[in-house]
Amino acid sequence: MRLALAEAEAALTTDDVPVGAVVLDPDGALIGGGHNLREATGDPTGHAEVAALREAAATRGKWRLDGCTLVVTLEPCTMCAGALVLARVERLVFGAWDEKAGAVGSLWDVVRDRRLNHRPEVVSGVLADEAAALLEGFFAERR
Repeated sequence: MRLALAEAEAALTTDDVPVGAVVLDPDGALIGGGHNLREATGDPTGHAEVAALREAAATRGKWRLDGCTLVVTLEPCTMCAGALVLARVERLVFGAWDEKAGAVGSLWDVVRDRRLNHRPEVVSGVLADEAAALLEGFFAERR
């Protein structure tokens, strides 16, 4: 989670919401990372999870991320939850809950939907206070 938090801080340089994500292979090695880039790129899919999943797939040379863990500072939205399910990520670890857009238990629970053919293990609340403080500070400056 510390690596994901460092990625989140990198988003601040482009005035993006500070969310960071990393992907670890089955041995725990870092194979992908990213932070929010929507403002920097003008891309609505420029979420931290998407960037990290893309880099991990490029590193592995395939789209299937079996055995991998996605670590992200904020509960994924519906797009990102769907992407990690489709990438066959084995485990999702996240920090802060997202009461407004979360799709791993807050508003929806995409990753545990029994109608889908893949359901990753979920570990929530890891360094949640630190992740939430980064987000709260970002939004407090803009109000």
